[in-house]
Amino acid sequence: MAKDLAIDLGTANTLVYRKGDGIVINEPSVIAVNRSTGEVLATGEEAWRMIGKTPGYIVAVRPLRGGAITDFEVTEKMIRLLLQRAGVSRFSRPKVLICVPSAITEVERRAVTDATRRAGAADAQLLEQPMAAAIGADLPINEPVGNLVIDIGGGTTETAVISLGGIVHIEAIRVGSFDIDSEIQAYVRRSHGIAIGERTAEHIKKAIGSAMPMPGLQDAEVRGRDLVSGLPKTVVLTAIEIRDAINPVVTQMIDSVKRCLGAAPPELAQDFLKRGMYLVGGGALLTGMGERISFETQVPVVLSNDALEAVVLGAGHCVENFSELRSLFMDYRRDLNESRD
Repeated sequence: MAKDLAIDLGTANTLVYRKGDGIVINEPSVIAVNRSTGEVLATGEEAWRMIGKTPGYIVAVRPLRGGAITDFEVTEKMIRLLLQRAGVSRFSRPKVLICVPSAITEVERRAVTDATRRAGAADAQLLEQPMAAAIGADLPINEPVGNLVIDIGGGTTETAVISLGGIVHIEAIRVGSFDIDSEIQAYVRRSHGIAIGERTAEHIKKAIGSAMPMPGLQDAEVRGRDLVSGLPKTVVLTAIEIRDAINPVVTQMIDSVKRCLGAAPPELAQDFLKRGMYLVGGGALLTGMGERISFETQVPVVLSNDALEAVVLGAGHCVENFSELRSLFMDYRRDLNESRD
């Protein structure tokens, strides 16, 4: 009998939780395809290493951008391979719970479920990432207290106020860690006259990127292609200039958190001051991000111990205890639809 699965279908990384086994797949959301034949050559970590290094007939791409499917066929192939690696076959078709950003449209939601069913799932249901993250962070979502979750992913930033098993308010923008990478690429191109790739920009972000001044950050040597001569060139970047370059994107993220706080009922706002806000997602690992949000909002920020895995762990808990949580999510979906109306 097929074991039910939970999938965090992220813009940057895809994680798969199998009932009874925990997280079985954690890889970049990248797939390499032969343009001529449509054959899938690699997925995950292997495909990620190919980005920017493939010949013309091979393309290594991220089929999801901004939390939404940009290439339906490629996404379906990637999901099919994920299900196969998780033990799915034509004789064992599991139910799949998929975590998606709350910012996506109904058309995009339908595209995700259709791609999953066509890839081999017996049934596919969606769960918004902030609610899954709250469960994964072990927050008391069923109690009459305010829980505020900030989920900074590769393509979206979502801030949700949760109480009594439902969403009180969601603030979601299609700005995430990839936008930080893009700002770094644009800055290096504009200020130093060299072109760098997506992977190099991500490396710079991890090495010296920060949301506010932090001790211990050193300069970084970066190699790229000179835009004038076309020859390889090396420049030295400082933490200060990278922080200034990415500040507009970080400011957009923090402004969305402020808007969510401003929409929260006063009684719940008191809970945030006492218990803090919970920060999850890959973008939460940017140096100084939690400190910057806390400084700007004057509310404590708690970085989840499982920032990268909180969403899929929450969805996995739902898969393990679906019968107990069925009523909770029926109420949650009703409240979410009412808030959208």
